[in-house]
Amino acid sequence: MIALAALLTESRNPATEGIDRLSTLEMLTAINREDQTVALAVERELAAIARAVDAIAERFGRGGRLFYIGAGTSGRLGVLDASECPPTFSVAPDLVQGVIAGGDRALRLSSEHSEDSAAEGASDVKGLGLGEHDTLVGIAASGRTPYVLGAMAYAKELGALTVGLSCVPGSEVALAAEIAITPATGAEVITGSTRMKAGTATKLVLNMLSTGVMIRTGAVYGNLMVNVRPTNAKLVDRAHRIIMAATGCDLDRATALFGAGGSVKTAIVMERLGVEAEVAEARLAEAGGRLGVVLGG
Repeated sequence: MIALAALLTESRNPATEGIDRLSTLEMLTAINREDQTVALAVERELAAIARAVDAIAERFGRGGRLFYIGAGTSGRLGVLDASECPPTFSVAPDLVQGVIAGGDRALRLSSEHSEDSAAEGASDVKGLGLGEHDTLVGIAASGRTPYVLGAMAYAKELGALTVGLSCVPGSEVALAAEIAITPATGAEVITGSTRMKAGTATKLVLNMLSTGVMIRTGAVYGNLMVNVRPTNAKLVDRAHRIIMAATGCDLDRATALFGAGGSVKTAIVMERLGVEAEVAEARLAEAGGRLGVVLGG
């Protein structure tokens, strides 16, 4: 295992060595300047991210699921992205799952010691019933977390797809993965504080993975989240506006359509094709829920 001190993410940033002596505005400017490099680091990994999106989407078609696993900040970001998929895309809560070293308690209370056990990582994944059609995304800014590496090794034995997300080129996580995504964000503003640039890069990549897969599998029409689950007043309002945008109808009509169809997609098909809810639902089912296929565009 590569020594921690030798990692790119642990190096000292010459641009911020005197950050404690700057004015508050100068300090924040230095942080912002470093943050601007993160998007470029992610941009360099777009081809790898695209390969991962297509591979995960294909596995979804075979009944597969997506798992994120990490420790500390990496684990928390994985759990965050997974938890936002059901309300945003109306998918089952077990389709995208986040696993953090130390369990859910570690979401609020630091449990970084848990990351040192490869066996614990493998055990946690085994407990989820991981299978050959599933995908495991191992997340570790340093690319050397034993907990993550243990989980990835177990997943590979089962034939599951392994994706390694780290911020150190050539890291152990990258080498252990079938698809490696490695935004090299470099030295942090505060030496070793990978919750900053590395954490931001991780969040950007996870956004792309989950959103990209949902687009590929029909949860988005145009740029509208037509699978939205309207569980509160804000989301009901959004559902109405999505129906209006997709059909050109007014608010009263959108409200009536949504009430009759029970879902955004059904309402849109009813209005666009002039059919009843039952027919709209049947056509969506035939098309695997892909609204664009039903509407012919």
